[in-house]
Amino acid sequence: MRPLPLLIIMLVLCHVAANGCRVTVALFAIDLKSSAFTIGALLASFAVLPALLSVRAGRWIDRIGIHKPFLIGAVACAVGVTLPALLPSVWTLYATCMIVGTGFMFINVAAYHAVGEMSTAEERPTNFSYVALGFSTSSFIAPILSGLSIDALGHRATFVLLALFTVLPVVALSLKLLPAAAHREISDEPATGAVFDLLTDVPLRRLFIVMTILTVSWDVYAFAIPVYGSAIGLSASQIGIIMGSFAAATFTIRLAMPFIAGRVHPWTLLKSAMVIASLAFFAMPFTVSVPLLMAIMFAMGLGLGAPQPMVLTLLHESAPRGRAGEALGLRTTLINGSQTVMPLVFGVVGAAVGMTPLFWGMAVALLGGGFFAQQIREEARADVRRPHIRG
Repeated sequence: MRPLPLLIIMLVLCHVAANGCRVTVALFAIDLKSSAFTIGALLASFAVLPALLSVRAGRWIDRIGIHKPFLIGAVACAVGVTLPALLPSVWTLYATCMIVGTGFMFINVAAYHAVGEMSTAEERPTNFSYVALGFSTSSFIAPILSGLSIDALGHRATFVLLALFTVLPVVALSLKLLPAAAHREISDEPATGAVFDLLTDVPLRRLFIVMTILTVSWDVYAFAIPVYGSAIGLSASQIGIIMGSFAAATFTIRLAMPFIAGRVHPWTLLKSAMVIASLAFFAMPFTVSVPLLMAIMFAMGLGLGAPQPMVLTLLHESAPRGRAGEALGLRTTLINGSQTVMPLVFGVVGAAVGMTPLFWGMAVALLGGGFFAQQIREEARADVRRPHIRG
């Protein structure tokens, strides 16, 4: 099998386990009568260690390649997802969140780095779109599978079921069946420099700002939908189906991305996507109908699913030579820093005033981010038109 399809298959399987774990942890915590703050703390635990370790992981991957980090990540996901089935308690859920979050961080950085390295500049938008399609597939499967399994089998059996998805990646990586891992050229002299020097580059800094807004919006979605759904009396299956409609939308838009990428400027695409997501967040508190919630989630999925392939392409191409893994690690650090802090904030706000302020606050942030992206696009046009005078 060619490297890219095999890489995507392993990524999808591991993501089903990790993403399904997030949904199942939230719903299990609700079943254990945990507060909104506890649920926020649990979801934040997925990101604590990745926020501290992502840059070092990126540098390590720059130096040794992707095989060992990917394998470590897959084994960690397998172990972490299995724990609540053996020791069902809130404290076990905290351990699961930290182990699975860290394991998937290694998988995520390694996979994105591998795709960037194995692709030419012309192939990257398309190949990152294929990876994004894989994520959309697993994001669609995981919440529906978790919801149906919880209703039919219970929470502990669902964790066991999710753990099974890690078996094939662990076996394939143990046997070194991933050609990209076997033939990755290892660097003995990686690029050096302080990691935050990357933020002195204006295009990279602007890209990280937009990525941060998008990341927080995904965090709001992941935290608020299970809590909001439970608050309005929906079952686990209904919540899973609503979240599945979000994933179906991300799959749809990413399926179209190879066609769109060559026809729409990246910053224009980012602005349009953020405005669509903003409108969806604003509409959320106005309905308790499952069909309408599915429609809103589909619109939100279109908005939040579109930017990822273009953002990853811009990031890989803008990073200094030899520091692509480190730049991806910094991206993951910022994402996981957000995922550590924001669920705690969401939990406090949700417990105090409900979900509506979260939805509307995110709508405002996305709308502002959309106009920021438009400003960057206009500056880029001005730079192209401005005559360059040689001294």
